[in-house]
Amino acid sequence: MDSCSLEIANWRNHQETLKYQFDAFYGERSTQQDIYAGSVQPILRHLLEGQNASVLAYGPTGAGKTHTMLGSPEQPGVIPRALMDLLQLTREEGAEGRPWALSVTMSYLEIYQEKVLDLLDPASGDLVIREDCRGNILIPGLTQKPITSFADFERHFLPASRNRTVGATRLNQRSSRSHAVLLVKVDQRERLAPFRQREGKLYLIDLAGSEDNRRTGNKGLRLKESGAINTSLFVLGKVVDALNQGLPRVPYRDSKLTRLLQDSLGGSAHSILIANIAPERRFYLDTVSALNFAARSKEVINRPFTNESLQLHVLAPVKLSQKELLGPSEAKRARGPEEVEIGSPEPTASPASASQKLSPLQKLSSMDPAMLERLLNLDRLLGSQGSQGAPLLSTPRRERMVLMKTVEEKDLEIERLKMKQKELEAKVLAQEVADPKEKENCSPTMLRPLSHRTVTVAKPLKKAVVMPLQLIQEQAASPNTEIHILKNKVAGGLGYTYPELLARGRQKILDLLNEGSARDLRSLQRIGPKKAQLIVGWRELHGPFSQVEDLELVEGITGKQMESFLKANILGLAAGQRCGPS
Repeated sequence: MDSCSLEIANWRNHQETLKYQFDAFYGERSTQQDIYAGSVQPILRHLLEGQNASVLAYGPTGAGKTHTMLGSPEQPGVIPRALMDLLQLTREEGAEGRPWALSVTMSYLEIYQEKVLDLLDPASGDLVIREDCRGNILIPGLTQKPITSFADFERHFLPASRNRTVGATRLNQRSSRSHAVLLVKVDQRERLAPFRQREGKLYLIDLAGSEDNRRTGNKGLRLKESGAINTSLFVLGKVVDALNQGLPRVPYRDSKLTRLLQDSLGGSAHSILIANIAPERRFYLDTVSALNFAARSKEVINRPFTNESLQLHVLAPVKLSQKELLGPSEAKRARGPEEVEIGSPEPTASPASASQKLSPLQKLSSMDPAMLERLLNLDRLLGSQGSQGAPLLSTPRRERMVLMKTVEEKDLEIERLKMKQKELEAKVLAQEVADPKEKENCSPTMLRPLSHRTVTVAKPLKKAVVMPLQLIQEQAASPNTEIHILKNKVAGGLGYTYPELLARGRQKILDLLNEGSARDLRSLQRIGPKKAQLIVGWRELHGPFSQVEDLELVEGITGKQMESFLKANILGLAAGQRCGPS
């Protein structure tokens, strides 16, 4: 009818017509440039703002979806035109003297019979689809190729396109047997303070066409492929209907295709749906079905946002007085200079003073309240700075605050702090085992490590550290307590205290979590095949675990399961080492 509407006869009642309204309608005289310039090119600017965008070609088999996306050497389609313009934009915005430095990478995959296959590396096998903490869809192990020019893009894309699965049917000699997805990432880094980072993703998707097997004549493998294609497109329609109806559950996970497109359907991407229709009378029902799906998809609302974060840099060295670091009781016994640089070695103490040295728990419990409050504030400040900061409250005095002059010195000091913190957590855990009643009286939040609490720290500190210490001192005189048994065993020549055994067991478990394969992880208590795969997938996305409690961050592992894992593995391992070899 015009550039935004069309009309088609109603097959149920020939006296009526069906009318559709869209953002744009391109007739048979439209060119590839008309479609690209009118609907696709305007969304590329959003990538430079750190937002996501996606373009999908939808329609029945033989309707021209692949031609729309790829085109021909004489009439390039959406994909080559978009890459050419996007690379030109990144060169202009990332030139010397501009505030942002830009880089572009590409990945290419297909979904064939519900398997995610890497077209840039066909030997990688079926890949898994994950979701990070911000709701972004990720595919661990997917090949990413950096590209700086259109020649780079062609060098990677053309061979990968030949890896896509195609086959001949009665309706199409080169029918796409899979859904193809080209993923282009634009990473931006600010050259000056505050050193922001942005990431924009562009999905260019050529969907396989729905097929009527009575007309295609599919048999055997082609029939199986057709069933997988039609099933995924059916789930795609269910997702759109659920979004339009506001249902509490949207079936994204019912298909690999909808799981991958979760960000594009009702997510945070600027989405363009190109519905290809075939004009022949024999495709009438396919045309009506495609138009109905496009009309329903038009009602879906996406909420794009900017993917932006801050890049943390090394802080300058800070000096604090020894009195501020120690508190009044320890400052009197210190022998160093009045001004101590953070991270400097502790002065050597005499043998008499070494015998009276307090444990880290006793130091915290006897510390000046004002000094303790300052340490709590510093711990919260550094904890809010992400992975660059480390919780320092539970470390000894000489390791308590670390700000080094060089990156290498800072990284080394942070590793030392983590080891000290784990040792202190092991001691607290041992005290909780010594008094089960006290453990029952503590809330789950109080039993969590200091670096993972979301409530005020001062009150749980008094509950979890001071009280168990008093109980241990009271129970030490009883010959039937666990503490007395441990002392007897240590006196018998084992050479390790129970907290030290806990720390050793914790470190062994952490090494296995960071380095072990899925099969190795199954040797741990409470870890089955599914949880082992979840742990390996999380590790590939986020890097190694900094502590055993990070298991709670893995999707599918709850806090209770993590506590059960600790009891079954770390405590059990320490008990086994404590008893010695059989």
